[in-house]
Amino acid sequence: MYKSKKQKKLNIKFLIIIVVFIIFFGISISVYMSRSNFFGEGFIKDIFTSINKVIMYPFTALNSDKNEDQSESYIIQKNVNTSLEEEIQELKDILDLNRTLTEYTPINATILSRNKSYWFNQIMIDKGSKDGIEKDMAVVTKNGLVGKVSRVYSHSSEIKLVTSDDVNYKVSVTIKTGNGDSYAILNGYDSETECVTVTGVDKMSTVKKGDTIVTSGLGGMFPGGIYVGIVEDIKSDKYDLSKTLYIKTSQDFNNIHYVTVLKEKE
Repeated sequence: MYKSKKQKKLNIKFLIIIVVFIIFFGISISVYMSRSNFFGEGFIKDIFTSINKVIMYPFTALNSDKNEDQSESYIIQKNVNTSLEEEIQELKDILDLNRTLTEYTPINATILSRNKSYWFNQIMIDKGSKDGIEKDMAVVTKNGLVGKVSRVYSHSSEIKLVTSDDVNYKVSVTIKTGNGDSYAILNGYDSETECVTVTGVDKMSTVKKGDTIVTSGLGGMFPGGIYVGIVEDIKSDKYDLSKTLYIKTSQDFNNIHYVTVLKEKE
């Protein structure tokens, strides 16, 4: 009796191994083979589909609406696929960005960690002094300026984001208006509007909504011409002496996985 139970357990384990092997084999065939059908491909895909239905049945059977799969497994897988697609697109964007950076040596990096308490202040990347990273280097994505390197370690670095609440963190920017360029300082983030703020704009400036903001290059910290965003709103200070601009960036600061650090070519 004892041997019989033990044999049944072994048989079940063996069956599970076989099922897992077939599933991975089916996935491999679907991913790596060419788009044209090869001999026996349809048969293999049919087997894979049948096995997948058997595995998913305990989840889908609980769904009262037969026309919509609301199983937890399905939702989790859908979210994972969406996340992977977004990261793949970010990697493609970095490759496109590298082709346009002719005056700099791009150092591509992956986000290692992010403190929830300082979510919009800083991020940690997986490149450091061993990779040529130095303090105050500009950090960008295809969507524009992200921040600057604030601390450097051997194999990692901290990046202070342009959305930081550090009052001492200032970036000189150029406002591209219809009547020429004017200069101001980017030094803040408004969480309610999700806009970075540009202050010190002359009240006589002809800046209007939709104008483009780029880095000016003044001060030598950031290269000139890096895209920051567009003017979303304009407000005068209480004394009507200057204007504050609210800049909408193209970068989703809630969702960053990869960045590029700009190193000047020697």
